[in-house]
Amino acid sequence: MAQAAGKAAVIRSGMGGFTFEPWRGAFYPAGLRQADELAYATRHVTSIEINGTYYSSQKPETFAKWAATAPEGFVFALKASRFCTNRKVLAQGADSIGKFLGQGLVELGDKLGPILWQFMATKAFDPVDFEAFLDLLPASQDGVALRHCVEVRHASFFDPAFIAMCRARGVAISLSQNEGAPFIPDLTADFAYARLMAGSDEIETCYPAADLDLWARRFGDYAQGQVPADLTPVSSQPPSAGPRDVFAYFIREGKVRAPAGAMALLQRVRQD
Repeated sequence: MAQAAGKAAVIRSGMGGFTFEPWRGAFYPAGLRQADELAYATRHVTSIEINGTYYSSQKPETFAKWAATAPEGFVFALKASRFCTNRKVLAQGADSIGKFLGQGLVELGDKLGPILWQFMATKAFDPVDFEAFLDLLPASQDGVALRHCVEVRHASFFDPAFIAMCRARGVAISLSQNEGAPFIPDLTADFAYARLMAGSDEIETCYPAADLDLWARRFGDYAQGQVPADLTPVSSQPPSAGPRDVFAYFIREGKVRAPAGAMALLQRVRQD
């Protein structure tokens, strides 16, 4: 789906999930009720990547509650069910994809962000099968537009053919700092998606200040529709022109400090 003409890009940042005991006292104020944590989190970061949807289905009422709790402009990224992606033949995943998309996530409305389809590190690039999988991803569900992003973790995906098939369908490729996984900076959709997984609990802001400055500059470039000059695309074909929304999540390493990292990044990319 193309970016609307004249629409300014938005850079959003957050962390994986909102329920994590070590955040109580480190991110959430002491004494804050657990029932109020989502409201607090959605007013300090601008997006959250929900990991629970990878493991199990949610009720429509749950998505509706999340939407009602978060402020205007906030979005939730959802990790797709493992039953859709952890399979030998991806092209046979239509039923699982339909079940995942039909569980009620449309209750999020305009607070529904990208859907992340994550593949196992052992899943190699099979062009025919992967293209068939991409063709199973619909542009909308019950009238709500969908944005899709894939996270691949096998070196075989470092292939211009993979970039081309994602770009042809407007599917983003997650720029993921995942040890051993391909680092693919190409723009293939009308948004950019990054998973920053090299933080540290020993650093108050999860990442050192210099690294946050670097990522802020990179995300500024992505928001303008440009691959950062210090990153080398896999494909020689330039992306289409136009602004891109950016979604950046602090995940895994340095999880205790992930909210602080997201807030520090947001300070650097303030757009007001």
